[in-house]
Amino acid sequence: MKTIFVTGGAGFIGSAFVRMVLEEHPDVSVINYDALTYAGNMDNLVGLDGSRHSFVRGDICDREDVLAAVPENCEAVFNFAAESHVDRSISSADEFLRTNIIGTQVLLDAARAKGVRRFVQISTDEVMGSLPDDSDEYFTEDSPLQPNSPYAASKGGAEFVVRAARETHGLDAVITRCGNNYGPRQFPEKLIPLMIANAIENEPLPVYGDGRNVRDWIYVDDHCRAIWLAYKKGRAGDAYNIGSRNEQENIDVVKSILDSLGKPHSLIKFVDDRLGHDRRYAIDPLKAETELGWKPHVSWEEGLGQTIEWYRNNQAWVDNVRSGEYKQYYKAMYGTQLK
Repeated sequence: MKTIFVTGGAGFIGSAFVRMVLEEHPDVSVINYDALTYAGNMDNLVGLDGSRHSFVRGDICDREDVLAAVPENCEAVFNFAAESHVDRSISSADEFLRTNIIGTQVLLDAARAKGVRRFVQISTDEVMGSLPDDSDEYFTEDSPLQPNSPYAASKGGAEFVVRAARETHGLDAVITRCGNNYGPRQFPEKLIPLMIANAIENEPLPVYGDGRNVRDWIYVDDHCRAIWLAYKKGRAGDAYNIGSRNEQENIDVVKSILDSLGKPHSLIKFVDDRLGHDRRYAIDPLKAETELGWKPHVSWEEGLGQTIEWYRNNQAWVDNVRSGEYKQYYKAMYGTQLK
């Protein structure tokens, strides 16, 4: 039985990854390490195989706790743990620099101390900045890192400390960079779950600026399979851009959600644009397709339909995460109070 160490495994992408591993790889056990910040949710882990999954609550910046939690000769560390919402990073960058850079360094040191075979850093296409919306350019693995938000800068910094661990200490590490994920159990500060939750409740749907910012959307399970393949087949020291060739303008995503729910477009409310709002992300996934043998399985239409249906059928989950602090955050971001 191989043991892997997954940080941020109670969050949206991390919990989807843990589920995939336990379902598809019976020879693997998972140690799931998560600080359970507002975006971490133990409800995301309900039903997992307790004989191969153990949960440890902890902060990746706590060196002693991390060293105690990572087992000797661990097969791999998968670092999903991150502060990840751009809006929150604009309001306060401190937590992002601490968790995303210092926390990654603590994990790298622990990986070397415990003889971890491979370190997988989950990053984002946002480290590469913004593309012109009227061009046919795409992000590749050779694109320069040009982050435009505190969040993106912190994830770029994390990539640099991973690279330093590789070049200085010879740590076997790979980096994956992905576009915008969507799917079940995503915290409703992100575009798609926010719009679904508001539409279901007939609340206004706040859309930044003119709504024509372009994102490359990927279903979360497709992303998780790519991460696993990068761990199994990726070249040490390399980065892999993960994208499903699915560019969508934000306004079109919002209208598709409203149409699927039978709600009027009049619910759309345009709000002041986000500071430093990147205009377009688009990924060339050719390297992942050719070297890893990866391709997405879930179409945009299928994935969006499954996502909407999950939120419709799990209203208790939505109500739970949209209570308390979330309502104060929402009012601060969009200038209006949820019902």
